[in-house]
Amino acid sequence: MHYVNVKGILSAKNGMNLYRGCSHGCIYCDSRSKCYHIEHDFEDIEIKANAIELLESALKRKRTKCMLGTGSMTDPYIPLESEIGNVRKALSLAYQYGFGFTLITKSSRVLKDLDLLKKINTETKCVVQMTLTTYDEDLCKKLEPNVSTTKERFEVLKELRNAGIPTVVWLCPILPFINDTEENITGILNYCIEAKVYGIICFDMGLTLREGNREYFYKKLDQHFPGMKEKYIQAYGNQYVLSSPRNSSLMRLFHQTCAENGIVHDNKEIFEYLNTFEEKQNNVQLSLFD
Repeated sequence: MHYVNVKGILSAKNGMNLYRGCSHGCIYCDSRSKCYHIEHDFEDIEIKANAIELLESALKRKRTKCMLGTGSMTDPYIPLESEIGNVRKALSLAYQYGFGFTLITKSSRVLKDLDLLKKINTETKCVVQMTLTTYDEDLCKKLEPNVSTTKERFEVLKELRNAGIPTVVWLCPILPFINDTEENITGILNYCIEAKVYGIICFDMGLTLREGNREYFYKKLDQHFPGMKEKYIQAYGNQYVLSSPRNSSLMRLFHQTCAENGIVHDNKEIFEYLNTFEEKQNNVQLSLFD
């Protein structure tokens, strides 16, 4: 790990990345792409030394409350978070200054901050987003080796449900010829139904590859799935979007299952929900935009 000082912490849409790089080792990770200009080894985590100071300053200056977010580029609950605690500090500031919060993770470490998530959700809105890609535990350990397994994430979703924290699942990426099966999608959807998630984000069944993450992905295919790299190259060449041959049937299964079980499955509607700040008065949640 190494430390840097940065000029700002919040994006124009009030997102933040408290760390750069990741040690979870997911073989398909788009954040490895060269377009993001991470000029250090991806596993050498960059810690933004002045992030919390900048965040508090930014929250003090904001005239209107909003939803804050983290996790779009780097999972906030990498192992270093247990030592550094920047996510917990950010959650504390959100609660202190009355802001909502949403985060994306694949880690059960999020439960260490359940007390703060509940406090924020009592006053405003706090949403935990959890990525699920692979129902089979053994396959999950190959695709996402250094993070909580899908079964462990499912248990987290249930615990969050019991604590009253709304959840959203990202069903992506789904890797062609590897986990693009009806059995895999059905298994994940059954987890979501039991956990009573608010919504599931799914753009399509497939993944994206570009310079940086493509090379890493193919290296891991050679390691875990001999001959699969050649199958990808033959099927897709250097395409950016690699859509599963089963995309149409699996998307029908996805939308039908969600509709039958009251799970929001319109991406636009879910993003609107995630971005809308709300405050609660007398246990009734009111949108500031109503």
